[in-house]
Amino acid sequence: MRLLMLGGTEFAGRAVVEAALGRGWEVTVFHRGRHAAVPGVRSLLGDRTADGGLAALDEADGTWDVVVDTWSAAPWAVRDTARLLRDRADRYVYVSSRSVYEWPAPAGATEEAPLVADARADAGHTDYARDKRGGELAVVDAFGADRSVLVRAGLILGPYENVGRLPWWLNRMARGGPVLAPGPRDLPLQYVDVRDLAEWILGAAEQGIGGPYNLTGPQGHETMGTLLEACAEVTGGAAELRWTEPEAILRAGIEPWTQLPVWVPPGGEMHDALHASDVSRALATGLRCRPVTETVADTWRWLQGLGGTAPQRQDRTAKGLDPETEAKVLAETREPGGGGEKV
Repeated sequence: MRLLMLGGTEFAGRAVVEAALGRGWEVTVFHRGRHAAVPGVRSLLGDRTADGGLAALDEADGTWDVVVDTWSAAPWAVRDTARLLRDRADRYVYVSSRSVYEWPAPAGATEEAPLVADARADAGHTDYARDKRGGELAVVDAFGADRSVLVRAGLILGPYENVGRLPWWLNRMARGGPVLAPGPRDLPLQYVDVRDLAEWILGAAEQGIGGPYNLTGPQGHETMGTLLEACAEVTGGAAELRWTEPEAILRAGIEPWTQLPVWVPPGGEMHDALHASDVSRALATGLRCRPVTETVADTWRWLQGLGGTAPQRQDRTAKGLDPETEAKVLAETREPGGGGEKV
């Protein structure tokens, strides 16, 4: 198989490239040159947002079995690239997002759930949801529904993460001491290891499937407890998890998902939308999810190799809770009736 990866030097794109090389595929990577490409690939340089930025791709020899694209900004860049490649590639896989669904998507939402309005394939940068939906429209317009795979990814974790969620938790556990652990401990999570995402994408190309897919693990594959306990263990066991009721966290003004990455309180529309979608189509077409212990251990090993500081995308907000706020909430919840639980 011949893969053209658009990007391919960071997080999801890098995982796809490494998985393809592991399968013995021939890989071409088109990127801006800001980061080194994975060894073993053919590298083409260009900036899709610049005049003439697709020239290296246009002039390159060859055709491809599949194109994989993770673009997250102005949809017109996807439109122009897809139009350029529609006669040179058999299939176009666009890594989109579950954000394309009209908010809030209800628990159990399938790929048929209502989508955000006002998205256009020719649009400039607007917001994340409409940019991703515009990218989907651009791919389908150029390749048709049967030759397009729309990967509506949910929460992605694993090595090379440049968003800041799992790296923050790992570094927090490594500091040790009492840790504000947002409960309940058995809160079901829905996420996908970036390498499992990559393997599914390559399998989809081999199967020749098309259409939209919610691409994240099944709800409850792991819990908040298994995630944080794995983080505490792999970093040396110096952290003391203090499980805290959601009400106490919200009363303190702590922002779910951002200040306490991954976590959102149970029973509300935010948890339903982020951690409870229907992923039966992805599971039926080959998605396999590794245990959280493996995801956490491999991410920690990678993070240690970087000296503890993970790369951070400039278009994403910083994640994590400041130590002063954490200490204040921990002190308050240890008082009688405060809602804290030491485990």
